[in-house]
Amino acid sequence: MAYDIQICIDCEDAHTQADWWAETLGWPVEETDQAFIDEMLDKGYASPDEVIEHNGVRMWSAGSAVLQPVPAGSPVAPLRILFQPVPEPKTVKDRIHLDIRLSGDDINATRAALEARGAKFLWEASQGPHLWYTMADPEGNEFCIS
Repeated sequence: MAYDIQICIDCEDAHTQADWWAETLGWPVEETDQAFIDEMLDKGYASPDEVIEHNGVRMWSAGSAVLQPVPAGSPVAPLRILFQPVPEPKTVKDRIHLDIRLSGDDINATRAALEARGAKFLWEASQGPHLWYTMADPEGNEFCIS
């Protein structure tokens, strides 16, 4: 049997990270079902301290996700990246990171745009004719653009 996966990224501010990555990838932030939140609160399965307001919308405080766009009716589940808050800060290099393939967009213009939005350039690398930049998002999580 084949399984779907989601990628989970530990962070300090899950909702701000999800917004940053949604803009970076061109993916939407996963919508929150307001009626479901109300039902969980009404039935006592959740407490008010588990809900926050972010950008004018009530959301679960335990995280936020972005979803890869897929065509309507596609049998393929969208890739989901979940940002979840953790109490400890990032302290070491990531062992897993995202590689963002730019599909022909200019790598230097993309790098400059990401830096203008809070990313940090870490280093440049290449293998044969293939060039990539290793960057860090606003919370220090590494990713590459190529």
